[in-house]
Amino acid sequence: MKNYRDNDYALNKVNKTAVVYRFATETVEITLDAYLRENQGKTEADFAELKALSDADYLEIDRNDYRQTYLNVSIHGLAETCICSSTSPEDEFIDEQFDQPEHDTKMERRRELGMRALDVLTETQRRRYLLNVANRKSSWQIAELDGVTHQSVLECLEAAEKKIKKFLENG
Repeated sequence: MKNYRDNDYALNKVNKTAVVYRFATETVEITLDAYLRENQGKTEADFAELKALSDADYLEIDRNDYRQTYLNVSIHGLAETCICSSTSPEDEFIDEQFDQPEHDTKMERRRELGMRALDVLTETQRRRYLLNVANRKSSWQIAELDGVTHQSVLECLEAAEKKIKKFLENG
C-alpha cells in the first residue's frame, strides 16, 4: 500500500480494492475477501456500496477540514489574537511613527494615494476588494453575498490586487 499521510480520503480513495481505516496506532485495510468471510450472506455489491459510502464520508470530512482550516478564516480575524501575542516589529515601527509631528501629513498622503488606487478598479473589483480588506469578509462570504462561485471572487480579488500594485509601482 502506498503511504498517504496527507489525509484519510486520499488513503481510502487510492486503494480501490479495500476500505481503509486509519487509527492512531495502525492502518487497517478491509478487503473484499475479508469482508465476505466475516459477513456471511453479503455480496460484492454490498462491499461496493460500503466502499462508496466510505469514500463519500472521507470526502465530506476532508472538504470540511479544508474549509475550516484554510478558507473560513480571514487573515483580518487574526487581529483578535493580539491579546495573547507579542507586538510585531512592523507594529512597533508604525507606533514609533505616531510620535513624529509629520505623521498626520503622511497619513493623509497615504489615504489619498489609497483612494486613487481604488479608482483604477472596476466597480465589482472595488466592492469585493473593500469587502475583503475593509469589512474583513472572506472570499467564501463574498461569493455567497454575490451569488457567484468562490473561484470567481478569487480571480476578481487577484486582478484587483494586481491593478493596485501596478498603480502604486507607477504612481
